[in-house]
Amino acid sequence: MKDLSFCRQQFPSLQRTGEDGKPLVFLDGPGGSQVPYPVINAISEYYRHHNANTHGHFITSRESDRIVDKARLDVKALLGASETSSVSFGQNMTTLNFMLSQALGSYFRSGDEIIVTDLDHDSNISPWLRLAERGIVVRHAPITDEATLDLDAFKKLLSKKTRLVAIGWASNAVGTVNPLATIREWTRQVGSLMLVDAVHWAPHGPIDVADLQPDFLLCSAYKFFGPHIGILYAAPSLLDKIPTLRVRPQLSTGPEKIETGTLNHAALAGVSAAINFIAALETDRHQTYTDQIHHAMAAVYSYEHHLAGLLYEGLLHMPHTTLYGPPVTQSQRTPTVSFTIDGAQSSHVAQELAKKGILVWDGDFYAMTLIDRLGIREQGGLVRLGLAPYTTTDEIYRTLDAIREVEVTLHG
Repeated sequence: MKDLSFCRQQFPSLQRTGEDGKPLVFLDGPGGSQVPYPVINAISEYYRHHNANTHGHFITSRESDRIVDKARLDVKALLGASETSSVSFGQNMTTLNFMLSQALGSYFRSGDEIIVTDLDHDSNISPWLRLAERGIVVRHAPITDEATLDLDAFKKLLSKKTRLVAIGWASNAVGTVNPLATIREWTRQVGSLMLVDAVHWAPHGPIDVADLQPDFLLCSAYKFFGPHIGILYAAPSLLDKIPTLRVRPQLSTGPEKIETGTLNHAALAGVSAAINFIAALETDRHQTYTDQIHHAMAAVYSYEHHLAGLLYEGLLHMPHTTLYGPPVTQSQRTPTVSFTIDGAQSSHVAQELAKKGILVWDGDFYAMTLIDRLGIREQGGLVRLGLAPYTTTDEIYRTLDAIREVEVTLHG
């Protein structure tokens, strides 16, 4: 296991202290990671020296063109894509998915079926529910008591009427990783498209669209050290066939076809810097840029998985704490550890941890159906801890001590 915590020095926010003067512990990553100096500098550099709209003949406009082109190249490498024309940008993943759903809604016919899952963030459910207004049938794949997909029930939903399966790579609430290769094969058997929400997976492990071959994949740069930018991968030429919403002068081919209005050029400079930062976590410079990124993300997965194991094991031995999602010992899981304390509102637990300088989230995290299925809505949902490469072992033990103190205060 490679120790990646050396990268902490690159994150200015990690120098923050709480009201008690102690360093803050940032376990809020599932809602957005902290941002390193290279990303902050790239965004600032754009506004200082390159700020202009694209496609002009003058120097700053040409520089903006190059920044957009480089961002597509860097995302292409991050995702293992074959063409930059497969990489589109938007305000965020949710907006891009609504845009895509409306485009596909014009492409589908009444009676066609879409499958969503009860494990997913609502940004990969609500866009598809809207299509029911057009006579498209939306079916829900259920989950088990262990917060994993019920694969037998899932497979029975598939038929020749299935036009799209919209599925998350990993649960943002409990860390479950879905068997995408198996589901991709099932979609091929019925001739269905497959869309993957990779927002929660992208910060924690490698993505290779050439291997998985999804039709669409979405993620968000602010989850992996970048600014608030949504990213859409579409299989080569697929976007060209879909009637997207666009102004008349806009290009009718990918990747620009789904990019409404002027892109956030400064943020795209930050996206490139974030991916460059990830690549730099791999010290072997004799590899291709894509391989550097993928090996770095494999190291991130290993490092975070080890820390998540320590956290999970510590919580497991607390008598009034209940853990949710697959055990961290499972081979595929994100380092997102969620729990409740008996008889306590999750918001209260999060507030008490915040007083101790531990930054965590509470609630349903837009995984509404999952929280209802787990029966913890009235308790305020989950307390969620998320790890990152800048998390340290000492922070894990400090967090466990803090949670133990909260539990003792509540239960004696």
